[in-house]
Amino acid sequence: MLVAIVAMTIQSHAVSHIYRGNSTYTSDIIATWDGRYLYRGNSTYSVDILLTFDGKYLYAGRSTYSSDIMGTWDGRYLFQGRSSYSSDIIVTWDGQYLYEGRSTYNSDIMNTVTGKHVYRGRSTYTSDIIYTIKGHIPIPVLITLL
Repeated sequence: MLVAIVAMTIQSHAVSHIYRGNSTYTSDIIATWDGRYLYRGNSTYSVDILLTFDGKYLYAGRSTYSSDIMGTWDGRYLFQGRSSYSSDIIVTWDGQYLYEGRSTYNSDIMNTVTGKHVYRGRSTYTSDIIYTIKGHIPIPVLITLL
């Protein structure tokens, strides 16, 4: 029982950050992720919750009401709202690239995602870094910031 409590405590304090550009300065934190909520800046206050992600649905703010679903994630596609129709695909993820809509054409690459950085387009040049990630941020949560 004690081990479970310690594990829950450690997990609840494990936060990840998204920094502007190629920075890891505290002043450049644009969002904080705690495993369920995405917060504005370097905050974990409930008033700063931007969205909630339960592994399948992205909800506006702290809500988990079906009326507040912004997107549906299936591991490859992010759909608009609560849809799973191919016509409602916003972004396609292939493990490295984020594509616009249901495409996997090079011309439709919006971003390149490595373990630590998000780049503009199909690039890994330092000058094209949009965000630096410290920790783990789920792809659908990251997409909402792009």
